[in-house]
Amino acid sequence: MTLWLLRHGEAEPRVTTDAVRELTPRGCQEIRATSRQLGGQPLERMLVSPLVRAQQSAQLVREVLGYAGPWQTVDWIVPEAPARQALARLDAFEGEHLLLVTHQDFVGELAGLLTGEAPLVMPTGSLVRLEGEVMAAGLMQRMALYLP
Repeated sequence: MTLWLLRHGEAEPRVTTDAVRELTPRGCQEIRATSRQLGGQPLERMLVSPLVRAQQSAQLVREVLGYAGPWQTVDWIVPEAPARQALARLDAFEGEHLLLVTHQDFVGELAGLLTGEAPLVMPTGSLVRLEGEVMAAGLMQRMALYLP
């Protein structure tokens, strides 16, 4: 099973609330570049944070890949979400090849938890590929880290 973790692209620095920050032109470029790494991969489902910059990033992935598969917005992959609680929710998708479009610090903590390593620092637009028999703490391996 493969789990792809994508941190959204660069977003506007200041707006009224964090939830409505949009991607900058550079952020859009980052996501388009990184999305190409997903080409030809057996992607079965996308789980996307409800925050605007993650939704925009996911839409760009869909455009670049021509992806028409399932896309689900979930509120448990936002920046402050506890990785351990998210891991329990990921059980529902066991065996699927998933892409999570999310945020730092969550994405780094989840990657570290799954691999048994320190939290991963992921710049905007970066993508990590984890593989393993099951999605469980310490049982997945980091196969690649792609930077825009």
